[in-house]
Amino acid sequence: MKRIKVIIAGCGSRGSDAYGRIMQGMPEQYEVVGVAEPIDARRNNMKERFSLSDDVCFLDWKDMAAQPKFADLVVIATQDYMHRDPALAFIEKGYDVLLEKPMAPTPKECMEIVQAAKKHNTKILVCHVLRYTKFFKTLKKIINDGMIGDLQVINHCEDVGHIHQSHSFVRGNWRNSKETTPMILAKCCHDTDLLQWLVGNPCKKVQSFGSLSHFNAKNAPEGAPDRCTDGCPHADTCFYNAVKIYYDDKNNAWFRNVCGQKPNPTDDEIMEQLKTGPYGRCVYKCDNDVVDHQTLNMEFENGETVTLTMTAFTKGGRHTRIMGTKGEIEAHAKDDFITVFTFADKQYHQIKIDNYVGGNTIASGHGGGDSGIMTALYEYVTDTYEGFSICDIETSARNHLISFAAEESRVNGGTVVDLDEYAKRFFEA
Repeated sequence: MKRIKVIIAGCGSRGSDAYGRIMQGMPEQYEVVGVAEPIDARRNNMKERFSLSDDVCFLDWKDMAAQPKFADLVVIATQDYMHRDPALAFIEKGYDVLLEKPMAPTPKECMEIVQAAKKHNTKILVCHVLRYTKFFKTLKKIINDGMIGDLQVINHCEDVGHIHQSHSFVRGNWRNSKETTPMILAKCCHDTDLLQWLVGNPCKKVQSFGSLSHFNAKNAPEGAPDRCTDGCPHADTCFYNAVKIYYDDKNNAWFRNVCGQKPNPTDDEIMEQLKTGPYGRCVYKCDNDVVDHQTLNMEFENGETVTLTMTAFTKGGRHTRIMGTKGEIEAHAKDDFITVFTFADKQYHQIKIDNYVGGNTIASGHGGGDSGIMTALYEYVTDTYEGFSICDIETSARNHLISFAAEESRVNGGTVVDLDEYAKRFFEA
């Protein structure tokens, strides 16, 4: 069995806790031989875990890219706005690439990555991890097998979850579209890609509505201080009390590691971050500007219509209803089965999902999608892949355009965007 040598650019929760951890559990397939990470605690953690020498542990991905090629594959898990430059640099060096989603913060940058990958014949996989879950692969197979006839309509909900919203999109790295990307891209390029994959045809038109309605200053409780550690009179009843979320809850390692800016922070380190860092701020007094709810209307090539609703105001999860000419599907990612009602026999059929992995969040490994994509990546790079989840880089980029066009529609009052015309601004014919 060929062992793929890997370098990782960006050792936050995705580079380290997701892909790095999974590769560590696949020693016959992967060998991590270098990392780049500016935060000392994270870089040193990876150095120890993979027994790396100082000369292959870099503060900056640019320094790693400047070295003669010393691996087969690079994992790019830097922040969203830092994807294009390392992607182009490592493609130029001859590396195959696993690129965290979104590909890049603008359509133009996405196209530049597509062009570079084509020029160098690079194998590049974008982390649309939901395609690799047993749940969504089962859903895709039900559609492909014709159990509900010709697909006509999909209603899909991305229930972000109120706590996840507060963590990532109010206090966290993806709170401000000027610093990162619009939320519909950061959170739902998963879903726009997934929906195009399920439909099986290109999206042709997009319309979108949404706003930031709740997590803003006008909804701050009376007397609430700027920080949860400063004696908030509503501490006992507030859903978003940072002390409860990051300090009191010892079981949520993902939240604590992100807040503490290092693996396994101590309580004292967490408390110091809550007093000084972004995660201790009142959710109604942050510099966030991304939406807390948004809906997309989409029309596909053969007339299929699809709605996607993204909302903070839920417990969290994804659920989908799919309607065809011969039946309909109800699918909730929390379940280990998918329900199909068929018109011919007027019966409900439960399709069990073998070896189901629950959940679809980062903390749950995206319901097995994180490990699923790492298995598929190995097979893809070694030319042994026989599944139906992988898509080429241009398909991935065009599915990103759905999110970009949706945001353009939203900020322009819900105008309908023609995807073919929109794509012509950025993509070669």
